[in-house]
Amino acid sequence: MGNIVLKQVVKRFGEAEVIPPLDLEINDGEFVVFVGPSGCGKSTLLRLIAGLEDVTEGTIEIDGKEVTYAPPAQRGLAMVFQSYALYPHMSVRKNIAFPLKMAGVAQEEIDKKVEHAASILNLANYIDKRPGNLSGGQRQRVAIGRAIVREPSAFLFDEPLSNLDASLRVNMRQEITDLHRELDTTMVYVTHDQVEAMTMADKIVVLHAGVIEQVGSPLELYREPRNRFVAGFIGSPKMNFIEGPAAEKHKAHSIGVRPEHFEVVKKGGDFKGVVLSAEHLGSDTFLRVKMDDGQEILARGSGDVVVNYGDTVALKVEGKIYKFDDQGLAI
Repeated sequence: MGNIVLKQVVKRFGEAEVIPPLDLEINDGEFVVFVGPSGCGKSTLLRLIAGLEDVTEGTIEIDGKEVTYAPPAQRGLAMVFQSYALYPHMSVRKNIAFPLKMAGVAQEEIDKKVEHAASILNLANYIDKRPGNLSGGQRQRVAIGRAIVREPSAFLFDEPLSNLDASLRVNMRQEITDLHRELDTTMVYVTHDQVEAMTMADKIVVLHAGVIEQVGSPLELYREPRNRFVAGFIGSPKMNFIEGPAAEKHKAHSIGVRPEHFEVVKKGGDFKGVVLSAEHLGSDTFLRVKMDDGQEILARGSGDVVVNYGDTVALKVEGKIYKFDDQGLAI
């Protein structure tokens, strides 16, 4: 079980309300990602669930039991931090076993669980090494193994890949996704990287200034953003926003077009402008185009597009045009 329900949860630090009244349900077995810019409250929200921060108002339930004021040890959760928090003088085996040893679990049971976790995480060959002899990715797997042996109702991940280089991040992202499928346990994952959110999540919670802007599957948020903030945050590269006469034609304050929904054409087109930069990346070509009114557009074309700085190009929209009112809400 790993059902988590937040009802009208509020968090204040002194007079500052960092999380206004908030409702959220995380279903058993889901992989839920909290995503948003720095300072949006995503880590604070995770710490409230974990019991590492006190709730100012509202209630938190785990598997139907209220745990609003329960200490972390009584919530049945396991947290994996950004820093690995491993004991450098202990072997991998002893690091993974540590929470069980502290809980007074029998040695035979500890050995069984540690071996199982090490097998799942491909750490069997490193079981007697110390953290200093491991790579960053291996250390992160040890931290995850220490959480696995506790057999929690849910795993809480607080930006666990931030300390890894780009290639390791990609590998660990896939390993955590595979681990979720194998364990079939609820996972709540915090990141500022929307690519991580899009590739890992069953459900994404987009936060902005402590407010949940939208909750949905990655494709729901990509295809049907509720407002301009979500539209601009989900998707890489970011959506283009265009104001002025082009938006007024669509009876909107602003319109949005994703870079991948433009086609570079020789005649016609919906927008024209001068190329400020052309990035040829093999499979794709990214064009930064300045229109006559000074607004800039980023367009993604095919890799064989022959366009250079200073060229005049026409762009045709081959996808959805998103419309927003003067409050930034989708219309």
